[in-house]
Amino acid sequence: MVRESPPLLSVVIPMFNEAEVLPLLVRRLRPVLDGIGESYEVVAVDDGSQDTTAAQLIGAARTWPQLRIVRLRRNSGHQAALTAGLHRSRGEYVASIDADLQDPPEKIIEMLAKARAEELDIVYGVRADRAADTVFKRRTAGLYYAVMRRLAGVHLPANAGDFRLLSRATVDVLKQLPEHQPVYRLLVPWIGFPSGTVNYVRDHRAAGRTKYPLSKMIRLAVDSITNFSAAPLRIATWLGAMAFVLCLLLLVYVGVSFALGHVVQGWASVLASVLFLGGVQLLCLGLLGEYLGRLYAAVQGRPAYFVAYDSADEPLPAAPTPSSEPVRNDPPVSWFGQPAGRP
Repeated sequence: MVRESPPLLSVVIPMFNEAEVLPLLVRRLRPVLDGIGESYEVVAVDDGSQDTTAAQLIGAARTWPQLRIVRLRRNSGHQAALTAGLHRSRGEYVASIDADLQDPPEKIIEMLAKARAEELDIVYGVRADRAADTVFKRRTAGLYYAVMRRLAGVHLPANAGDFRLLSRATVDVLKQLPEHQPVYRLLVPWIGFPSGTVNYVRDHRAAGRTKYPLSKMIRLAVDSITNFSAAPLRIATWLGAMAFVLCLLLLVYVGVSFALGHVVQGWASVLASVLFLGGVQLLCLGLLGEYLGRLYAAVQGRPAYFVAYDSADEPLPAAPTPSSEPVRNDPPVSWFGQPAGRP
């Protein structure tokens, strides 16, 4: 079978339980993409949604031929869903955007025009105004970017998240990287391809609830640090050195006090020293465990996601009913997220 030529633009949208915002997204995104006058595809990656997201996507795809549905077997996480979309996209340029409409789809056209006019491989969407975010989120985001620039040693654009445009060459390089838990806001700047920025004002979420609570933001920060830097291990080394020096000073103090005939009243100081040393040791063990855990996961080689269905390879199924688990009557999948029986 002869496959049709790749489109100019692919738009990858990871989504999980976005039934409330999905109709708004379709109504806003389709006119923007239809207006470019070029071929395109929208790769909607359903990350194991438990609401009516899958059913709504199937319904929208029946009247929107450019909408392509990639459904994952289970909820694998935002970065894994983004990986699935990037790996399966076919466009000469690939844009990624979240489904919540906080990032304006209209800016995709500006990104594409900038990339083509200036021959750029990467165009970042930079949030020039984050008034829609809470003060806490703005402060923690600023701290995150500052720490990442310091530890990872890459030029990280401030306030640039996962809203970006990549060339096909960039996507192909990202696909070759052996990252088990990729953090694209660090990986993309790290490869060092020519890049530019497009500023925009970040809006409030159009509907629904955020899928990125504080716990996931902390997990993202931990993944970012441990994936790109050994600095925590060096911190553990310095803490161990400081504790050793402190113990030597305490030994000198005890020896001098004993020589002068003073009674060493030390239960409080001894207890404090023991607790301090114990805390340092546990911290060092925790840091070592974090890195060893990542090595263990990498050696296992388990895929980050399983693809249950791709509408580019199969006809549209009947709309699934929402349940506590994804529908199980999909085609079998291989270990590497590829439907079984396909190259």
